[in-house]
Amino acid sequence: MHAPGPTAKQATPWRLLALLMAMTAIGPATLNMVVPALPALTRQLATDAGTVQLTLSLYLLSLATAQLLLGPLSDRFGRRPVVLGGLSIAVLASLAAIATSSIGALIAVRIVQAVGAATGIVMGRAIIRDLFERDRAAAMIGLVTTAMVIAPMVSPLLGGILDTAFGWEAIFLFIATFSAIVLSWAFIVLPETRPANVSHTPASLWLDTRSLLGTAKFHGYVLAAALGSAPFFTFLGGGPHVVVTLMDRSSAEFGLWFAVTSLGYMSGNFSVSRLSQRFGIDALIVAGIGFELLGAGLTAILVATMPNGGPAIIFLPQMVISYGNGLLLPNCIAGAISVRPQAAGTAAGMTGFVQMAMGALSTQLVSVLLEGASTAMPMAWMLVFMAGAAAVAYGTLVRR
Repeated sequence: MHAPGPTAKQATPWRLLALLMAMTAIGPATLNMVVPALPALTRQLATDAGTVQLTLSLYLLSLATAQLLLGPLSDRFGRRPVVLGGLSIAVLASLAAIATSSIGALIAVRIVQAVGAATGIVMGRAIIRDLFERDRAAAMIGLVTTAMVIAPMVSPLLGGILDTAFGWEAIFLFIATFSAIVLSWAFIVLPETRPANVSHTPASLWLDTRSLLGTAKFHGYVLAAALGSAPFFTFLGGGPHVVVTLMDRSSAEFGLWFAVTSLGYMSGNFSVSRLSQRFGIDALIVAGIGFELLGAGLTAILVATMPNGGPAIIFLPQMVISYGNGLLLPNCIAGAISVRPQAAGTAAGMTGFVQMAMGALSTQLVSVLLEGASTAMPMAWMLVFMAGAAAVAYGTLVRR
């Protein structure tokens, strides 16, 4: 049974959006919930910290790469079977993690677990585009992507509680249980939303993919999304060093400030849900880039003029950047998956992969730039560069 096609006047399907938010949250929650248990894993699996870190880095790499596979599979076989299959993998891999007795086995299981956890991120975007026209899709994506902010904020705390009270195995049991609940929920209520009136043969999907890759506007939206998200990852990678090492503040203070800045992103998402149909996605992308440039510029100015101003000189401008990111990202995603709607799954997978790859690169690069620095200026200039690059990508590939 297929859901109705995109319409501009459809009522907001809150029950479906709640399911998509839960699906989307599995990926970041599964990544971050394990972080507090890393010391315990090091001791109990008789390994070192660097090896245990692979349970995070290789998970993230697998989470990004899996999106390139899941998107085309959903265009070929449908959204529903890919969702159910992917969530089943997430459940089984989480249960398998409990039974592991070596760090090598746990790393292997985490790689498989990430494939299943990536399902919600890709399919949530594709399903929304199946059901809504472009501007409305941006509003719905803005609501769903709030799960990408809330999950990383809550999951480390929950993971720490579970590890302290019951041991690290309880974390994977919780993830398995949550994934199983979402799987059952999807099995009961999720319709097949892939358009039924277009060809889904391998040949037609290959032609759609070639057409997608040959469209400058698609590349513009994808690059704007990735480069526009890069300031967040830059701050994520450089902020702890700046605050804890250079400013001699506690990690708890950093965590508190960082939680506050997430409100900026959530506010941006909320604005998109209210404004995208009124002004269109392109106007909000331009506004988002503008806020990011403003926040990055303020960071550079404050760091240069008030080097001893404390965490506020980087966190307050970061709220402006986060608000711009919240405006920009859902609209860029909606634009990318609307270039060729019959290949929305493929487009969603490519967009997610490039965004995560750029995030990983930004996180690593800023840590290199800050080595030996006495202030946050290298990070500030990188924020300016990434926001400026997003503007150039959008202006040359989309607006032309």
